[in-house]
Amino acid sequence: MEAFISPVTEEEIKKEKIKAQTLRKTQWWKRKCSAGACYFCRKKIHPKELTMEHVVPLVRGGKSLKGNIVPACKECNTKKKYLLPIEWEDYLKTLQEDPWS
Repeated sequence: MEAFISPVTEEEIKKEKIKAQTLRKTQWWKRKCSAGACYFCRKKIHPKELTMEHVVPLVRGGKSLKGNIVPACKECNTKKKYLLPIEWEDYLKTLQEDPWS
């Protein structure tokens, strides 16, 4: 994957992380996690084990808004890192391809 230059400053990222921490304490977040499923892989996970993931990562210009935050399992959160949704979809497709075809 190509390296990219962060379009946002460290200060902006820090501010968005604080917003995310605040959202994590809300009923809205508890309801999001109550289904106990990862947004990306759909695996059933105990709600307390779900992590908060920004669909559009903060370093790529994403914000800590309800429409950009989803519950994810640790595995998906770790693998997704700074990928945009289209980049993540492309990655998932490569996992499904037959390497022998």
